[in-house]
Amino acid sequence: MSHVEERTLMQPFTPSRAWLRAEVLVVLGLSLGRSAVYSLIALAQALAAGPLAGQSTSLNTSQDTDPWMDLLRQLLSITFTLVPVALVILLLAVTAGSIAQALGDLGLERRRLGRDLWQGLALAAAIGAPGLAVYLLGRAVGLTVEVVPAALGEHWWTVPVLILHAVKNALLEEVIVVGYLIQRLERLGWSGRRAVIASAIVRGAYHTYQGVGPGLANLAMGLVFGEWFRRTRRTGALIVAHALIDVVAFVGYALVKDLLPL
Repeated sequence: MSHVEERTLMQPFTPSRAWLRAEVLVVLGLSLGRSAVYSLIALAQALAAGPLAGQSTSLNTSQDTDPWMDLLRQLLSITFTLVPVALVILLLAVTAGSIAQALGDLGLERRRLGRDLWQGLALAAAIGAPGLAVYLLGRAVGLTVEVVPAALGEHWWTVPVLILHAVKNALLEEVIVVGYLIQRLERLGWSGRRAVIASAIVRGAYHTYQGVGPGLANLAMGLVFGEWFRRTRRTGALIVAHALIDVVAFVGYALVKDLLPL
């Protein structure tokens, strides 16, 4: 990095309210806001097609019949999906003065990694079991489609790629919808609790393709995670918790799917 670039990063930019509104809309339009729109459309189509109990959706599907090309496409998909995460860190760095400060504002500095790990484990245990219960209840009452967490086929790389997908989901959602969005809404003058509610609504919306039940469950998860960030100003534990929940769902299903009743 040149001296000019270093000095530029040391002079925080103070954006106008119009800039912040436009920035938030662009970021969401490039990432999870777009996913929320498509997810709501998918839910409407599913409701129109008939009972949700008789429908299914698959996550982490194969993208090519050739195993090596499939692996390449999976890795490229993970990489490109994470580009908006890099974008919001850069945007936060522009207003914070440096990338280090932006990471600190997100609660991603390394000095508290140990605490983030054990707090993430606790959050995963507290959120994971109720989430599974809500899914099963939703299936029982017909408000949730059958969700197939992993449909990659059996390859030597299946489990590592599923873990990478879990980490990708955690980084994308917690950095953008929690850390970035809540900070930007607060900077726009929103109260902390109002920002948390908005964050939770976005999270719930982009999960509605799985049905009404998962949408509501993720709305509740969003309230818990958003309030955690509002109080602690850290996304580290949230990323750990989210990644663990998804690893258990994705890898666990891939390992035991042949034992499950059809």
